[in-house]
Amino acid sequence: MVRCLAFLISLAAATNLYATHYNGNIYTLSLDGKNSLSISSSLKTCGDAPSWLTFDSSARTLYCSDHSGNGTKNGSLSSYSVNRDGKLTELAKTVDVGSAVHSTIYGGKHGREKYLAIAHYGGSALSTFALPLSSDKEALQVFRYQMSQPGIKPQQDAPHPHQVILDPTGDFLLVPDLGADQVRVYAIDQHSGRLNVCPSLNYTAGSGPRHGLFWKSNSLDSAQTPVTMLYTVSELGGHFNALLVSYLSSGCLGFRETQSFVPYPGGQLPTGAVPAELAMAGTSLYVSIRFDQGFPPNDSVSTLARSSNGTVTFNEITSSYGAIPRTFSINKKGTLVAIGDQASSNVAIVIRDPQSGNLGNLVANLEVGQPGQASNSSTGLSSIIWGE
Repeated sequence: MVRCLAFLISLAAATNLYATHYNGNIYTLSLDGKNSLSISSSLKTCGDAPSWLTFDSSARTLYCSDHSGNGTKNGSLSSYSVNRDGKLTELAKTVDVGSAVHSTIYGGKHGREKYLAIAHYGGSALSTFALPLSSDKEALQVFRYQMSQPGIKPQQDAPHPHQVILDPTGDFLLVPDLGADQVRVYAIDQHSGRLNVCPSLNYTAGSGPRHGLFWKSNSLDSAQTPVTMLYTVSELGGHFNALLVSYLSSGCLGFRETQSFVPYPGGQLPTGAVPAELAMAGTSLYVSIRFDQGFPPNDSVSTLARSSNGTVTFNEITSSYGAIPRTFSINKKGTLVAIGDQASSNVAIVIRDPQSGNLGNLVANLEVGQPGQASNSSTGLSSIIWGE
């Protein structure tokens, strides 16, 4: 199967990917028909430390968040038009809360306006903007978080939002907060794009929820009642959690935990190893594992298998082909995974079997910018996405 996939990939036309690096550049990468990955262009932009990219494929617009700044110093948010050849042209740039680490697009229902929500790790905040972005446009809303006292782990000195997750209905946004041991919940007003605060989902002290995603079962399957699940990974506690989601008459969400386990062989992480990114394709979920050196000197990616009722089990572990896999992205066909390794600052393209979900051979590997430092989370490669 892997050889067949490799043959099909070799016949494909060139595909663009986009990567950010804390050196201040957005890189356009090209994966050609011979499985050769190269840098086709770079653009010094998006503030001092570009950290995250979100691509609106319908509008051919790329949004870049800047990691510079903190709770008292601002960062920036920029937008770019994406030509068919992959070239980027800056459209707008505006001031945003500092230390952004993730964003997602919401809204757009029934032809209504779209919005962008951004999580700010060091800024302890969530900001939202109406789209399209224009220069000097102000945020629609800014939620600034506080804690009455620090958490029990050193990394929990303050609230640290790490991601923004859109639920399957498009009516709710969730924000995992590593510092506060919560997933913050918001109901979306579809007419105005404004967010209304709902009760948070609380985690055990010291868990540090980092990333998550939703899965909704097929409503056409008459064999069982349709379910909606929230899956999360906690960086500090090292656990994968599965929660059954309910939509309440109050207009908010309810959660019931159904599973909690360590997504690693033997159910135990090596000392210092932590889960980071979480992604899903088909019936498989993938968790990047940083600092484990499971394939020395490289770190790992754990593959999990999801059953039709939402139950998840550990499947296998494979190499991330670099050090500190911060982010990864699965192409639309589900045949390739791009892994962004932060400290080694490389992008590794790995074959994925769409039927089994297993990750296979390395087909391309490229160093992008200078390597980062394992001890400094603001150096090296910061994000990777497919331009699809």
